Amino acid sequence: MKILHIPNYMHPHIGGIEQTARDIINSVPEGTEQRVICFGHERGDKTDKVDGVDVVRADCFAKVFSQSLSFSYERLLKKQFAQFRPDTVVFHYPNPFVAHLLLKQLKKYPDCKLVLWWHLDITKQKLLGKFFNNQTEKLLKRACRIITTSPNYMQSSPFLSRYKQKCTVIPSCINEERLREDKNSISIAKRIREENKDKIICFAIGRHVEYKGYEYLIEASSMLGDGYAVYLGGEGELTEKLKRLAANDKKIKFLGRISDEELKAYMSACDIYCFPSITKNEAFGLALAEAMSFGKPAVTFTIEGSGVNFVNLRDVTGLEVENRNSHAFAQAIMKLGEDKKLRSRLGKNAANRVEELFTFSKFRQNVLNLFKGLKEDAEQ
Repeated sequence: MKILHIPNYMHPHIGGIEQTARDIINSVPEGTEQRVICFGHERGDKTDKVDGVDVVRADCFAKVFSQSLSFSYERLLKKQFAQFRPDTVVFHYPNPFVAHLLLKQLKKYPDCKLVLWWHLDITKQKLLGKFFNNQTEKLLKRACRIITTSPNYMQSSPFLSRYKQKCTVIPSCINEERLREDKNSISIAKRIREENKDKIICFAIGRHVEYKGYEYLIEASSMLGDGYAVYLGGEGELTEKLKRLAANDKKIKFLGRISDEELKAYMSACDIYCFPSITKNEAFGLALAEAMSFGKPAVTFTIEGSGVNFVNLRDVTGLEVENRNSHAFAQAIMKLGEDKKLRSRLGKNAANRVEELFTFSKFRQNVLNLFKGLKEDAEQ
């Protein structure tokens, strides 16, 4: 089997799609030949290796509406089809510019199977999404398998709900090795707990962008008593605005970008993990699953159709409240903060859910089953 993987970017670029692409590469059946084509962050076309696989990076001259653009991509893509001759393409959606070029190539190679790895609908740029509706339909019809990360997203997506017979749910996975605690992270976690003696520690981390909903967490924090400490990691375009909103709240501490050691420490030290995302742009919630793996109960909003409410189950692994309702979010935090037994029960359930569904070993088995099914279909 020869597989051509087509994500937007690739490691060392950090992102959910890029990590999923890497996890797939490390999960395929033995003996599979693989190659990756993506955009590069540096000027000029380049080829290097990630996990022993050739990665072709096309020069990107601009980004428009979050879409990378390249003059050389089409030439490089044609070369991969002509020379590598993949029998299977794993295409990560959305990526409308590349989708146009890919469909042109697939017309020339009708026997090449298309696996469409659907990360999310185009929701932020609604007009752009409508403009590409016809192209998206062509992709869905051409695909032999459509992968979605949760049944929630499959049911709610106006596209996927019409192609359920092609859909397979393969949840994203945590990186157990990256999250494994060591002496250093244990020491940092101990210090965090000592600095917040007798306080309930809340933690959240992610890019500071609108759909992450951190303004609602800040509003919720203002309703909490002095017995709480709220740590917010990450940064982004809204960081300064969030800091202004939190200026009078001494409970909130902005951590900025933190190392893996610090990430493990805060997830270990916290009592409650806060995940205030508000739209379907949050299709799954990998950081949410990571925190749950530490046995932490989560507080989330209800996001219709998002996988967030598949990862965190209401009253089973955490608490879920009305979307964008800061008061309800604060009430949920206080409910967990005041009930140690509830935190313990939901936290244990959270860790068990991750172990059951969201580990790399489970992901790898799901990917192996996917390609086994493709092979069996081809032999029939």
